[in-house]
Amino acid sequence: MDFSIKAFDTKNTIASAKTGCVAVGVYENRKLSQDAQALDTAGHITQALKSGDITGKPGSTLLLRGLAGVAAERVLLVGLGNADGVTEKAFTSGVQAALKVFATLGAADAIIALPLAELKERDVNWAIRAVVVAARESIYRTDAQKSKKDPAPAGVKKIALAVVNNAGTKLALAQAIAVANGMQLTKDLANLSANICTPTYLAETAKSLGKEFKFNVEVLERKQLEALKMGSFLSVTNGSEQPPKFIVMKHMGGKPKDAPVVLVGKGITFDTGGISIKPGPGMDEMKYDMGGAASVLGTFRAIGEMNLKLNVIGIVPACENMPSGRATKPGDIVTSMNGLTIEVLNTDAEGRLILCDALTYAERFNPAAVIDVATLTGACIVALGHHHSGLFTRDDDEHNALAEEIAAAGRATGDTVWRLPIGEQYNDQLKSNFADLANIGSPGGASCTAAAFLENFTRKYPWAHVDIAGTAWKSGAAKGATGRPVPLLTNFLINRV
Repeated sequence: MDFSIKAFDTKNTIASAKTGCVAVGVYENRKLSQDAQALDTAGHITQALKSGDITGKPGSTLLLRGLAGVAAERVLLVGLGNADGVTEKAFTSGVQAALKVFATLGAADAIIALPLAELKERDVNWAIRAVVVAARESIYRTDAQKSKKDPAPAGVKKIALAVVNNAGTKLALAQAIAVANGMQLTKDLANLSANICTPTYLAETAKSLGKEFKFNVEVLERKQLEALKMGSFLSVTNGSEQPPKFIVMKHMGGKPKDAPVVLVGKGITFDTGGISIKPGPGMDEMKYDMGGAASVLGTFRAIGEMNLKLNVIGIVPACENMPSGRATKPGDIVTSMNGLTIEVLNTDAEGRLILCDALTYAERFNPAAVIDVATLTGACIVALGHHHSGLFTRDDDEHNALAEEIAAAGRATGDTVWRLPIGEQYNDQLKSNFADLANIGSPGGASCTAAAFLENFTRKYPWAHVDIAGTAWKSGAAKGATGRPVPLLTNFLINRV
């Protein structure tokens, strides 16, 4: 789908725009938006509201054809709720409703002339991003591995946004398209079956991105990981025939001496639980256990397309967690890259075992901040459902500022987080009689103890952990990856520039 900006003025009016369809807003209490008024030269729109054909409630629509004095073939009225201030929820409902109608039309192009610059508590840049992301989501397909593809979507293929055409809106549109492209890559990777999307596949994807967007990619193999003494990461790979890959991406868009932001993504391409094997029902969804890795790759695609002027390092430890005669057993003790020994009490708590070595590896970059992203704990879903990702970091001035920075990026994009605690109380739950740490804590606060485990490996730099177990994918009839938290991460990086 193609997107553009189309500005209107007294000479180039919205009524004179030749297009397959123009969508304008109407409000409750029979009120018209400014653009709707401009198209209502013959009073047909006013009459439609008076007749009750459309209420103006958020998400309601009415398609009109052949309006007198209007060059567009169709005019789509879109309900936006209260005229005193269009809320984010009402605007989103209106955009989604308009896109559903667009998909049914025999028109190739359309104009969205909703009040993008007049939203309550949101600016025009947010509105542009919301339209682009929603439009791309509306046409997203999950049939890549089907022998017979689903019917190709019909309807509108080109959308123009009716906003002022200046440097700010042009940049906002370019960034929105880049974010949508990054989200699509993340969804594509996560939705692939695990026999295709292996650690090697992730590594090859990273290399392809590096070639396309001119950033450096290095893939460390098993012998190199052994030389680095990544015993914790390698312990997870023992049961799998697939070779582990440790992917390092370097987007050096800032000044050479600027400290980079490091993103670390959990890359378990399939998680059986290992010897602590998971129940069979729903295990197919454990192909999504590389959602953190997919989101880091998607974010790198987005910032590569933007040519973001910032130094960003991406680290993806990738492997499978499988049971076999070689697999790590409950009670085994492994040594991490930083020298701490870990008693593996549950092999299904493997994400923290690969992340801890990746977080130690991140030290070499003297980072300005490190954010790890992982589908880490089912307990995070219990705590927060599927609305917010869990956010964890230390409780001091520096980390409180980092947490607010991440939370603000989430609020700005709708890709929200909710901060949860860590601290010595949770570290106490990780004590082992035989090793420095256990890989699971005593019962209670499982998301917090998982984050507390990771914190032990991050004390040389500012750090935050984002648990996306509840937000990276949907189950049931709508099963599929969401593309989160690419909007959050990308916005965080943009704000850092």
